[in-house]
Amino acid sequence: MINRVPSFEEYLGTLGRLSAHVDPIPTTPEADRIRRASASLADIGEITAQTLVRWLETHSVDADVLALTVGLTQEKMKNNLRNHFGTAGIVTLARTKPHELIEWLDTEFDLVRSLAAQRHRVYEFGDILVARAGTRVTAKTAGASGRKIEDELEQIAEDLQLNFQTRTRFTGRNGQSAPCDLLVLDDEGRQHIAVAAKGFDSTGSKLTDAVREIEEMASVRLPTQFVMAVIDGIGWKSRKADLQRIHGLWTSHQIDGMYTLATLSDFRRDLTRFATLHDLIRPVAGE
Repeated sequence: MINRVPSFEEYLGTLGRLSAHVDPIPTTPEADRIRRASASLADIGEITAQTLVRWLETHSVDADVLALTVGLTQEKMKNNLRNHFGTAGIVTLARTKPHELIEWLDTEFDLVRSLAAQRHRVYEFGDILVARAGTRVTAKTAGASGRKIEDELEQIAEDLQLNFQTRTRFTGRNGQSAPCDLLVLDDEGRQHIAVAAKGFDSTGSKLTDAVREIEEMASVRLPTQFVMAVIDGIGWKSRKADLQRIHGLWTSHQIDGMYTLATLSDFRRDLTRFATLHDLIRPVAGE
């Protein structure tokens, strides 16, 4: 039975955040505005959700300092805001929805405790060096979020007792090959199912590279091979055009499925079906 292909908007709605929040590292703000905003936060008697809402009434243009307090870079702040509120404008949210903004920052990123702990702390030279190394720290966590999808796919392949390889290339028509993150083979080494795993919470050229790889997979596949893509992370919400290119491959049947972590049950179902068609697993009696 052929399943209905969800619309692009339906697929977009299943995207979620991949990377776990990392406790903030101390920073030394360079801009005068950030220094002034930091000083005004230090002047608040007691840090509570209510006092921060009142602070926003006169400092809405400095709302991004609260995001810095919990370790969110500008890009991650915008991606997370867009994912939760549908807009990346933190100043507008501070003016129109200050209660909701503070509640979200506190629930998701522990704003009240973090701000109370940091605002009067005295920082040393080593703290400054740690802050300057922040991009290297976040790069490591980005790699971990990318592996999250691959780990889930490997677990499903193991559960189904499939013969598979990871982070490899598969060969299709005319001996051409394309990269894939999971490749399912039979006992003779014939390649039957290629899967792409692309998870990003941040944006950049790597998302365009991911699209190019999946397009390459679609172009070299044999008619007897299946190509699937598991794509997630809120970074894609800032690159909808790229994501829509992949969805177009699905709607035009150039790839056989497109999934997120929220729809992994569909991935498992389809992978089982494709593998059964190639006698890679035996159907359970009664199913």
